[in-house]
Amino acid sequence: MPAPAMPAAHTAAPGTAEAASGTLPQHAPLVVATRGGLVESVHYGSAIATAPDGSTVATAGNPLAPFYPRSSLKPLQAVAMVRAGLNLPADLLALSAASHSGAAIHRGGTQRILAMHGLTTRDLENSTDLPYGSTEREDWLRSGFHATQLTQNCSGKHAAMAATCVINGWPVKGYLDPSHPLQQLVAATITELTGEVPFARSTDGCGTPLFALTLRGMARAFGRIALAAGNAAGRTSDDAATAAPAAEAAVGLAMRQHPDMVAGERRDVTDLMRLLPGSVAKDGFEGIQLVGLPDGRAVGVKISDGGDRARMPATVRLLDYLGVDVTPLAGIGTSPILGGGHKVGLLQPTDFLSPPNEALREVGDHRPDRP
Repeated sequence: MPAPAMPAAHTAAPGTAEAASGTLPQHAPLVVATRGGLVESVHYGSAIATAPDGSTVATAGNPLAPFYPRSSLKPLQAVAMVRAGLNLPADLLALSAASHSGAAIHRGGTQRILAMHGLTTRDLENSTDLPYGSTEREDWLRSGFHATQLTQNCSGKHAAMAATCVINGWPVKGYLDPSHPLQQLVAATITELTGEVPFARSTDGCGTPLFALTLRGMARAFGRIALAAGNAAGRTSDDAATAAPAAEAAVGLAMRQHPDMVAGERRDVTDLMRLLPGSVAKDGFEGIQLVGLPDGRAVGVKISDGGDRARMPATVRLLDYLGVDVTPLAGIGTSPILGGGHKVGLLQPTDFLSPPNEALREVGDHRPDRP
Protein backbone atom coordinates (compact mmCIF):
# COMPACT_ATOMS: atom_id res chain seq x y z
CA MET A 1 0.00 0.00 0.00
CA PRO A 2 1.52 3.36 -0.96
CA ALA A 3 2.66 5.60 1.86
CA PRO A 4 0.54 8.73 2.37
CA ALA A 5 1.83 11.66 0.37
CA MET A 6 3.49 14.55 2.18
CA PRO A 7 1.37 17.70 2.03
CA ALA A 8 2.44 20.15 -0.61
CA ALA A 9 4.15 23.27 0.71
CA HIS A 10 1.90 26.30 0.76
CA THR A 11 2.62 29.57 2.51
CA ALA A 12 4.09 28.44 5.84
CA ALA A 13 6.60 30.94 7.16
CA PRO A 14 10.14 29.53 7.13
CA GLY A 15 11.39 28.33 10.50
CA THR A 16 7.92 28.17 12.10
CA ALA A 17 6.46 25.25 14.04
CA GLU A 18 4.32 24.47 11.00
CA ALA A 19 7.47 24.07 8.92
CA ALA A 20 8.69 21.51 11.47
CA SER A 21 5.46 19.51 11.39
CA GLY A 22 5.50 18.16 7.84
CA THR A 23 5.09 20.97 5.33
CA LEU A 24 7.59 20.48 2.55
CA PRO A 25 10.44 23.02 2.50
CA GLN A 26 10.69 25.34 -0.47
CA HIS A 27 13.97 24.03 -1.86
CA ALA A 28 15.69 25.52 -4.91
CA PRO A 29 17.63 23.90 -7.79
CA LEU A 30 21.26 23.90 -6.62
CA VAL A 31 23.10 21.44 -8.87
CA VAL A 32 22.47 20.05 -12.35
CA ALA A 33 23.91 17.16 -14.31
CA THR A 34 24.11 17.71 -18.05
CA ARG A 35 24.59 15.11 -20.76
CA GLY A 36 25.05 15.96 -24.40
CA GLY A 37 24.03 19.57 -23.82
CA LEU A 38 20.77 18.73 -22.03
CA VAL A 39 19.99 18.86 -18.33
CA GLU A 40 19.59 15.24 -17.29
CA SER A 41 19.12 15.61 -13.53
CA VAL A 42 18.45 18.42 -11.05
CA HIS A 43 19.31 18.34 -7.37
CA TYR A 44 17.21 20.66 -5.23
CA GLY A 45 18.15 21.87 -1.79
CA SER A 46 18.72 24.82 0.50
CA ALA A 47 21.90 26.75 1.22
CA ILE A 48 23.19 29.63 3.30
CA ALA A 49 26.30 31.76 3.72
CA THR A 50 26.78 33.63 6.99
CA ALA A 51 28.98 36.49 8.16
CA PRO A 52 31.32 36.31 11.20
CA ASP A 53 28.55 37.72 13.42
CA GLY A 54 26.16 34.98 12.28
CA SER A 55 24.06 37.25 10.10
CA THR A 56 22.90 35.99 6.71
CA VAL A 57 24.90 36.95 3.62
CA ALA A 58 23.13 34.91 0.94
CA THR A 59 20.62 32.10 0.68
CA ALA A 60 18.90 29.64 -1.60
CA GLY A 61 15.75 27.66 -0.93
CA ASN A 62 14.66 27.67 2.70
CA PRO A 63 17.64 27.69 5.09
CA LEU A 64 15.25 28.13 8.02
CA ALA A 65 13.47 24.83 7.43
CA PRO A 66 14.26 22.47 10.33
CA PHE A 67 16.30 19.42 9.38
CA TYR A 68 18.41 16.80 11.13
CA PRO A 69 22.10 17.73 10.70
CA ARG A 70 23.14 14.12 11.24
CA SER A 71 26.93 13.72 11.48
CA SER A 72 27.60 17.40 10.92
CA LEU A 73 26.66 17.69 14.62
CA LYS A 74 29.82 15.83 15.66
CA PRO A 75 32.10 18.87 16.04
CA LEU A 76 29.46 20.44 18.31
CA GLN A 77 29.25 17.24 20.34
CA ALA A 78 33.04 17.23 20.59
CA VAL A 79 32.99 20.80 21.94
CA ALA A 80 30.64 19.64 24.70
CA MET A 81 32.97 16.78 25.60
CA VAL A 82 36.04 19.02 25.76
CA ARG A 83 34.11 21.37 28.03
CA ALA A 84 33.42 18.35 30.23
CA GLY A 85 37.14 17.62 30.60
CA LEU A 86 37.94 15.40 27.62
CA ASN A 87 41.64 15.94 26.91
CA LEU A 88 42.96 14.02 23.91
CA PRO A 89 45.87 14.41 21.50
CA ALA A 90 44.78 16.43 18.47
CA ASP A 91 44.54 13.44 16.15
CA LEU A 92 42.21 11.62 18.54
CA LEU A 93 40.11 14.72 19.18
CA ALA A 94 39.65 15.04 15.41
CA LEU A 95 38.58 11.38 15.38
CA SER A 96 36.00 12.23 18.06
CA ALA A 97 34.35 14.56 15.50
CA ALA A 98 34.69 12.12 12.62
CA SER A 99 32.65 10.04 10.24
CA HIS A 100 35.74 8.02 9.49
CA SER A 101 36.36 5.60 6.65
CA GLY A 102 37.31 2.69 8.91
CA ALA A 103 40.98 2.56 7.96
CA ALA A 104 43.54 1.08 10.34
CA ILE A 105 44.44 4.57 11.60
CA HIS A 106 40.80 5.17 12.54
CA ARG A 107 40.25 1.79 14.18
CA GLY A 108 43.53 2.10 16.05
CA GLY A 109 42.68 5.64 17.14
CA THR A 110 39.37 4.51 18.59
CA GLN A 111 41.12 1.76 20.51
CA ARG A 112 43.65 4.29 21.83
CA ILE A 113 40.87 6.51 23.21
CA LEU A 114 39.32 3.52 24.94
CA ALA A 115 42.60 2.21 26.38
CA MET A 116 43.57 5.65 27.73
CA HIS A 117 40.45 5.58 29.90
CA GLY A 118 40.37 1.93 30.95
CA LEU A 119 37.66 1.02 28.46
CA THR A 120 37.27 -1.63 25.77
CA THR A 121 35.13 -2.01 22.66
CA ARG A 122 32.54 -3.74 24.88
CA ASP A 123 31.79 -0.30 26.34
CA LEU A 124 30.76 1.14 22.97
CA GLU A 125 27.02 1.57 22.41
CA ASN A 126 27.00 2.52 18.73
CA SER A 127 25.53 0.33 16.01
CA THR A 128 27.61 -2.15 13.99
CA ASP A 129 28.63 -1.55 10.39
CA LEU A 130 31.29 -2.26 7.83
CA PRO A 131 33.91 0.44 7.14
CA TYR A 132 32.37 3.45 5.41
CA GLY A 133 35.19 3.97 2.88
CA SER A 134 34.79 1.81 -0.22
CA THR A 135 38.45 0.72 -0.33
CA GLU A 136 38.53 0.14 3.41
CA ARG A 137 35.30 -1.86 3.24
CA GLU A 138 36.59 -4.06 0.42
CA ASP A 139 39.85 -4.71 2.26
CA TRP A 140 37.96 -5.55 5.44
CA LEU A 141 35.63 -8.01 3.69
CA ARG A 142 38.50 -9.53 1.74
CA SER A 143 40.16 -10.30 5.07
CA GLY A 144 37.08 -12.24 6.13
CA PHE A 145 35.84 -9.77 8.71
CA HIS A 146 32.26 -8.66 9.39
CA ALA A 147 30.45 -5.56 10.60
CA THR A 148 31.57 -4.36 14.03
CA GLN A 149 31.12 -1.36 16.31
CA LEU A 150 34.80 -0.51 15.88
CA THR A 151 34.52 -0.20 12.09
CA GLN A 152 31.28 1.79 12.21
CA ASN A 153 32.06 5.36 11.13
CA CYS A 154 31.04 6.95 14.46
CA SER A 155 33.19 4.75 16.71
CA GLY A 156 35.65 7.55 17.49
CA LYS A 157 32.84 9.76 18.77
CA HIS A 158 31.42 6.94 20.86
CA ALA A 159 34.80 6.12 22.37
CA ALA A 160 35.15 9.80 23.30
CA MET A 161 31.67 9.84 24.83
CA ALA A 162 32.46 6.80 26.99
CA ALA A 163 35.79 8.40 27.97
CA THR A 164 34.03 11.64 28.97
CA CYS A 165 31.81 9.61 31.27
CA VAL A 166 34.83 8.02 32.97
CA ILE A 167 36.45 11.45 33.44
CA ASN A 168 33.34 12.81 35.15
CA GLY A 169 32.37 9.74 37.14
CA TRP A 170 29.17 9.34 35.13
CA PRO A 171 27.81 5.88 34.27
CA VAL A 172 29.30 4.57 31.05
CA LYS A 173 26.45 2.17 30.48
CA GLY A 174 23.53 4.05 29.00
CA TYR A 175 25.57 7.06 27.88
CA LEU A 176 23.26 7.47 24.85
CA ASP A 177 20.12 7.96 26.94
CA PRO A 178 18.85 11.53 26.42
CA SER A 179 18.54 11.89 30.21
CA HIS A 180 22.21 10.96 30.79
CA PRO A 181 24.36 13.87 32.07
CA LEU A 182 26.54 13.66 28.98
CA GLN A 183 23.64 14.02 26.58
CA GLN A 184 22.14 16.81 28.65
CA LEU A 185 25.43 18.70 28.34
CA VAL A 186 25.58 18.00 24.60
CA ALA A 187 22.04 19.32 24.14
CA ALA A 188 22.81 22.51 26.05
CA THR A 189 26.03 23.06 24.09
CA ILE A 190 24.28 22.60 20.74
CA THR A 191 21.64 25.14 21.75
CA GLU A 192 24.34 27.62 22.75
CA LEU A 193 26.49 27.20 19.64
CA THR A 194 23.62 27.32 17.14
CA GLY A 195 21.56 29.92 18.97
CA GLU A 196 18.51 27.69 18.47
CA VAL A 197 16.23 25.59 20.60
CA PRO A 198 15.80 22.27 18.69
CA PHE A 199 12.53 22.00 16.77
CA ALA A 200 12.36 18.23 17.29
CA ARG A 201 14.46 15.33 18.56
CA SER A 202 15.13 11.86 17.24
CA THR A 203 17.92 9.27 17.12
CA ASP A 204 20.82 9.18 14.67
CA GLY A 205 21.84 6.04 12.80
CA CYS A 206 24.53 5.23 15.37
CA GLY A 207 22.08 5.59 18.27
CA THR A 208 23.04 9.10 19.44
CA PRO A 209 20.35 11.68 20.33
CA LEU A 210 19.68 13.91 17.32
CA PHE A 211 18.32 17.45 17.14
CA ALA A 212 16.38 19.23 14.38
CA LEU A 213 17.96 22.63 13.66
CA THR A 214 18.28 25.02 10.72
CA LEU A 215 21.07 25.62 8.26
CA ARG A 216 21.41 29.11 9.68
CA GLY A 217 21.97 27.78 13.19
CA MET A 218 24.45 25.17 12.04
CA ALA A 219 26.38 27.70 9.96
CA ARG A 220 26.60 29.97 12.99
CA ALA A 221 28.05 27.11 15.04
CA PHE A 222 30.66 26.21 12.44
CA GLY A 223 31.61 29.86 12.09
CA ARG A 224 32.19 30.03 15.86
CA ILE A 225 34.32 26.89 15.92
CA ALA A 226 36.40 27.92 12.90
CA LEU A 227 36.86 31.47 14.21
CA ALA A 228 38.03 30.19 17.60
CA ALA A 229 40.54 27.92 15.88
CA GLY A 230 41.66 30.75 13.60
CA ASN A 231 42.21 33.07 16.53
CA ALA A 232 44.14 30.43 18.46
CA ALA A 233 46.35 29.27 15.58
CA GLY A 234 49.90 30.56 15.69
CA ARG A 235 49.64 31.96 19.22
CA THR A 236 51.33 30.74 22.37
CA SER A 237 49.24 28.46 24.54
CA ASP A 238 48.76 31.21 27.11
CA ASP A 239 47.67 33.74 24.50
CA ALA A 240 45.38 31.22 22.79
CA ALA A 241 43.61 30.49 26.06
CA THR A 242 42.50 34.12 26.33
CA ALA A 243 42.02 34.78 22.62
CA ALA A 244 39.37 32.17 21.85
CA PRO A 245 36.90 29.85 23.58
CA ALA A 246 39.13 26.94 24.57
CA ALA A 247 36.86 24.02 23.66
CA GLU A 248 35.80 25.44 20.27
CA ALA A 249 39.42 26.25 19.46
CA ALA A 250 40.65 22.79 20.46
CA VAL A 251 38.09 21.00 18.29
CA GLY A 252 38.57 23.32 15.31
CA LEU A 253 42.37 23.11 15.46
CA ALA A 254 42.29 19.33 15.77
CA MET A 255 40.10 19.02 12.68
CA ARG A 256 42.29 21.46 10.73
CA GLN A 257 45.47 19.65 11.69
CA HIS A 258 44.17 16.13 11.09
CA PRO A 259 41.62 16.19 8.26
CA ASP A 260 42.50 12.57 7.48
CA MET A 261 41.01 11.58 10.85
CA VAL A 262 37.77 13.53 10.25
CA ALA A 263 36.96 11.49 7.14
CA GLY A 264 39.78 9.66 5.33
CA GLU A 265 41.78 9.32 2.15
CA ARG A 266 39.80 9.81 -1.07
CA ARG A 267 37.05 11.62 0.90
CA ASP A 268 36.03 15.09 -0.28
CA VAL A 269 35.75 16.55 3.24
CA THR A 270 39.36 15.64 3.96
CA ASP A 271 40.36 17.03 0.56
CA LEU A 272 38.52 20.31 1.20
CA MET A 273 40.28 20.96 4.51
CA ARG A 274 43.64 20.15 2.95
CA LEU A 275 43.03 22.40 -0.06
CA LEU A 276 41.44 25.25 1.92
CA PRO A 277 43.79 25.86 4.88
CA GLY A 278 42.05 27.04 8.03
CA SER A 279 38.66 25.63 7.12
CA VAL A 280 36.66 23.35 9.43
CA ALA A 281 34.39 21.07 7.43
CA LYS A 282 32.01 18.24 8.21
CA ASP A 283 29.48 16.37 6.14
CA GLY A 284 26.41 14.41 7.22
CA PHE A 285 24.17 11.74 5.75
CA GLU A 286 21.25 12.91 3.62
CA GLY A 287 23.23 15.48 1.63
CA ILE A 288 24.54 17.81 4.34
CA GLN A 289 27.71 19.90 4.30
CA LEU A 290 28.95 22.61 6.69
CA VAL A 291 32.16 24.62 6.36
CA GLY A 292 33.50 27.25 8.76
CA LEU A 293 36.22 29.69 7.72
CA PRO A 294 38.95 31.07 10.02
CA ASP A 295 37.47 34.59 9.91
CA GLY A 296 34.14 33.29 11.24
CA ARG A 297 32.20 33.13 7.99
CA ALA A 298 30.47 29.85 7.20
CA VAL A 299 28.37 28.02 4.63
CA GLY A 300 25.79 25.27 4.88
CA VAL A 301 24.08 23.00 2.36
CA LYS A 302 21.21 20.51 2.58
CA ILE A 303 20.40 18.53 -0.58
CA SER A 304 16.68 17.76 -0.55
CA ASP A 305 16.87 14.24 -1.99
CA GLY A 306 19.70 13.25 0.34
CA GLY A 307 21.97 12.56 -2.62
CA ASP A 308 25.66 12.86 -1.84
CA ARG A 309 27.07 13.91 -5.20
CA ALA A 310 25.48 17.38 -5.19
CA ARG A 311 26.70 18.34 -1.71
CA MET A 312 30.19 19.52 -2.58
CA PRO A 313 29.47 21.39 -5.87
CA ALA A 314 26.88 23.49 -4.03
CA THR A 315 29.32 24.09 -1.17
CA VAL A 316 32.10 25.26 -3.46
CA ARG A 317 29.65 27.63 -5.17
CA LEU A 318 28.87 29.18 -1.77
CA LEU A 319 32.55 29.58 -0.94
CA ASP A 320 33.13 31.24 -4.30
CA TYR A 321 30.30 33.68 -3.56
CA LEU A 322 32.08 34.64 -0.33
CA GLY A 323 35.20 35.53 -2.32
CA VAL A 324 37.20 32.45 -1.34
CA ASP A 325 39.72 31.37 -3.97
CA VAL A 326 38.14 28.08 -5.00
CA THR A 327 40.63 27.31 -7.78
CA PRO A 328 42.21 24.52 -5.69
CA LEU A 329 38.73 23.03 -5.17
CA ALA A 330 37.98 22.55 -8.87
CA GLY A 331 38.33 18.78 -8.56
CA ILE A 332 35.57 18.54 -5.95
CA GLY A 333 33.46 21.50 -7.09
CA THR A 334 32.44 19.84 -10.35
CA SER A 335 32.78 16.38 -11.83
CA PRO A 336 32.48 15.01 -15.37
CA ILE A 337 29.52 13.01 -16.62
CA LEU A 338 30.86 10.09 -18.65
CA GLY A 339 29.59 8.30 -21.70
CA GLY A 340 31.58 5.34 -22.95
CA GLY A 341 34.45 6.42 -20.73
CA HIS A 342 34.54 9.92 -22.22
CA LYS A 343 33.29 13.23 -20.82
CA VAL A 344 29.88 14.05 -22.28
CA GLY A 345 28.54 16.36 -19.61
CA LEU A 346 29.14 17.93 -16.24
CA LEU A 347 27.83 17.94 -12.68
CA GLN A 348 27.87 21.60 -11.71
CA PRO A 349 26.12 24.15 -9.47
CA THR A 350 23.49 26.53 -10.73
CA ASP A 351 23.64 30.26 -10.06
CA PHE A 352 21.41 29.71 -7.06
CA LEU A 353 22.31 32.42 -4.57
CA SER A 354 20.36 35.53 -3.67
CA PRO A 355 20.82 38.18 -0.98
CA PRO A 356 18.90 37.70 2.27
CA ASN A 357 15.41 39.12 2.45
CA GLU A 358 13.47 40.60 5.34
CA ALA A 359 11.71 37.29 6.03
CA LEU A 360 15.03 35.66 6.82
CA ARG A 361 15.96 38.51 9.12
CA GLU A 362 12.67 38.60 10.98
CA VAL A 363 10.98 35.20 10.80
CA GLY A 364 11.94 31.96 12.44
CA ASP A 365 14.72 33.17 14.73
CA HIS A 366 14.66 30.57 17.49
CA ARG A 367 17.60 31.74 19.54
CA PRO A 368 17.19 30.89 23.21
CA ASP A 369 16.50 33.76 25.56
CA ARG A 370 19.69 35.31 26.86
CA PRO A 371 20.06 36.35 30.49
